[in-house]
Amino acid sequence: MAPHISLEQWRSLITVVEAGGYAQAAEILHKSQSAVTYAVQKIESLLGVKAFEIQGRKAMLTPTGQMLYRRALALVEEANDLEKAAHALSAGWEAEIHLAAEILFPSELLLTCLSRFSQESPNTRLELIESVLGGTADALLTGEADLVISPQQPSCFLGDLLMRIRLIAVAHIDHPLHQLNCELTERDLRNHRHVVVRDSGSKRNRNTLSVEVDQRWTVSQVATSIQAVSLGYGFAWLPEAHIREQLQSGLLKPLPLREGGVIEIPLYLILANPDFVGPGVSRLVEIIKASVSLNHSFNKW
Repeated sequence: MAPHISLEQWRSLITVVEAGGYAQAAEILHKSQSAVTYAVQKIESLLGVKAFEIQGRKAMLTPTGQMLYRRALALVEEANDLEKAAHALSAGWEAEIHLAAEILFPSELLLTCLSRFSQESPNTRLELIESVLGGTADALLTGEADLVISPQQPSCFLGDLLMRIRLIAVAHIDHPLHQLNCELTERDLRNHRHVVVRDSGSKRNRNTLSVEVDQRWTVSQVATSIQAVSLGYGFAWLPEAHIREQLQSGLLKPLPLREGGVIEIPLYLILANPDFVGPGVSRLVEIIKASVSLNHSFNKW
């Protein structure tokens, strides 16, 4: 059965709700107040419901109206997404792609992927958002990113497991923890400085990958954390792929923890809108997956 209510009528209802009244909505929509009122009344008469009730000078939503408003928002948003996707596909590869990547993902591997993509589509601009934990999910939820590499799968989003990153508890070779010459427990760590990387998400988890210690430095970048630990200022769980040189040279040494010396973090490749994926995003996904598969040294299972 074909719908009897147009998107324009649904937009009128949405604007009345968000503007706070028919007169305000008419001004935003550049229509007469009578036209906006008629559009809403048409919805009510066709569906046999009452969407608004007048309280004083304001039009307030009824419980039925609240349901209509929520569903109308989803309907109009879906229509807008469809139009954007159609325009993108008709124009060829996207003019710009936004990728949010968890900073634990090996930067050398990521830059190689971006370089390969740019060789195939030199006119597509790439914007890389480097984020930590919840910040990557935020980029997805707020629509900032077309594609993300994230340690979390936000609700309503599904991704493919791309790889697992090994975080190793390490300290400088001369750090006092290495002088104990025994198996370490969490109690042994409490009197020493822990260097952690701040969650860049809006709902920041201050205790992520942390232990209860008296001294803690919180930094914004993995590179800063690596430098601090390499200078002997504390201990940290650091991504193995980022500290291979320091481990091989002996500058950094894994802490002999009884438990938790190695932590594995999954990274997922997630599309913002799987139903409307442009050719550029699709190709970038292929390149990232193929590159991770070929670089087994990065992929610890």
